[in-house]
Amino acid sequence: MKVFEPLYDRVMGWSRHRHAPRYLAALSFAESSFFPIPPDVMLAPMAAARPREGLRLAALTTVFSVLGGLLGYVIGMLAYELVSPWIIEAGHGESMDLAQEWFAVWGVWVVLIAGFSPIPYKLFTITAGALAMPLLPFVIASLLGRGARFFAVGLLMAWLGPQADRHLRPYMERLGWLSVFLLVAIMAFMTLAD
Repeated sequence: MKVFEPLYDRVMGWSRHRHAPRYLAALSFAESSFFPIPPDVMLAPMAAARPREGLRLAALTTVFSVLGGLLGYVIGMLAYELVSPWIIEAGHGESMDLAQEWFAVWGVWVVLIAGFSPIPYKLFTITAGALAMPLLPFVIASLLGRGARFFAVGLLMAWLGPQADRHLRPYMERLGWLSVFLLVAIMAFMTLAD
């Protein structure tokens, strides 16, 4: 059963749509506070399909991701007790506890690292709000972390250009499952290290 190739084909189709930048902005915003799919899955094919717009698309993704992170911050600040049961039910309870521990040890640096890592960024935005992290350092760390990640993706895919599709698609199923495996391995390692 192929899962990632059909999804890749669908996202490639969306990336060429005339409203694709709006979809990318909405996905970037939603992912930082409540939605599970990272914007990289749309940014990468869009930057490959529109190489001259790679920087603009990375900037758009970064700005809307940080704005969504601010929503996550507000959710954590105002409604943490209300949303924490949903987070636990979704299987992210241990990750949320780990995020709180990391904040206690590393403070603002956690937001910077989380912005670039595959760990769900929304857990850190909500935790930052729940712990009343100072807002300005949160925004700066988010801009740096998310910007580094999205500009790396946007520039790499713009550099590869439309031929990236020819080279990526045959391996998309393996890459997708490898990504899932790596995410599970990272989460298992973090759980065991705790």
